[in-house]
Amino acid sequence: MNSIYLPLHYGKAPKWLLVRMKKLAEPIIKIIIEEFGEKEFFNRMANPIFFQSFSNVLGFDWNSSGATTVLTGVLKSVLNSNPDFSIKVAGGKGKEGLKTPEHIKTLASEIGLSDKKIEDLITSSRFAAKIDSLAIQDGYDIYHHCVIFSDKRFLVIQQGMNEAKRMARRYHWLPNFKLKCEGQHSGIITEKKEKLVIDLTSKESRENRKTSLDLIKEGRVKKDYRKLLSIIKYRGGVSVPRKVNWKAIELAYNLQPSRFEELVLVRGLGKGTIRALALISDLIYCKEYSKQDPAKYCFAVGGKDGVPYPVDRESYDEAIEFLRDVLKQANLHSFEKLKKMRELIG
Repeated sequence: MNSIYLPLHYGKAPKWLLVRMKKLAEPIIKIIIEEFGEKEFFNRMANPIFFQSFSNVLGFDWNSSGATTVLTGVLKSVLNSNPDFSIKVAGGKGKEGLKTPEHIKTLASEIGLSDKKIEDLITSSRFAAKIDSLAIQDGYDIYHHCVIFSDKRFLVIQQGMNEAKRMARRYHWLPNFKLKCEGQHSGIITEKKEKLVIDLTSKESRENRKTSLDLIKEGRVKKDYRKLLSIIKYRGGVSVPRKVNWKAIELAYNLQPSRFEELVLVRGLGKGTIRALALISDLIYCKEYSKQDPAKYCFAVGGKDGVPYPVDRESYDEAIEFLRDVLKQANLHSFEKLKKMRELIG
């Protein structure tokens, strides 16, 4: 298992650093695509270890939550402004993330996507955001969401924060992922695994998902369930939601979704409602859900002094070797190239 320490950092990268990051990122991206193909670029961006290493090579803090927002911003600037690239980046942090559908529509027209592909892309974007917010309830609230896409491929990278713990975790989705709960993440990176988790994306949660869906379709969700649940000392410490959106439940009932994946896309259906359905299915109908944290990557890179964790040299060397080959071919000023090569080798 591999992961990266992501303490929650505030503030912005200085302008002088961003200028250089963009200048270095452009030839690296170009060489990856020219030498290894577009598919490899998407595979690399879906790889949490490579993504973090890419940020490090460009000069950003190795252990900062800002690595996600800053590198995404760099990719967005480089790919969206250069007509030589047919890969675009939509979304971003906070309000920019909420504008993802608008960004997709604008950028997709530049690379000639059909109306159907645009709508499918927007749906996939929304689905990923919903799954990491509703189906995975791990204590981290999504505040950064981006979609990287071309005419053939797409993927989602998003990040959540736990302000109380001052930590972040990043969610990477597979290129061209399906609208399915199970097996669509390429990696979730975090400093540590959480104990109080509802993971409805696990295969162990299949019966729970089915029962939750049946509760909605058959109109069996009762307002007195909360009162019933509140008197039960629930094992695992997961709290009963204080509020449930009954209008959203009624809407879902009228829509009669055929799959759980369709249920999470119902407008207005939030964390509390999904958590209530999972608890009802577990406690009343004995259909358990997975309580294991789905984070796949822990303790990946670490620090040279063993703080916060020892360096995983094998993973780190793999990323360095790949980037070293890329930089050897990149069209950089000789001084900058030498400087970056020394940083990589050193």
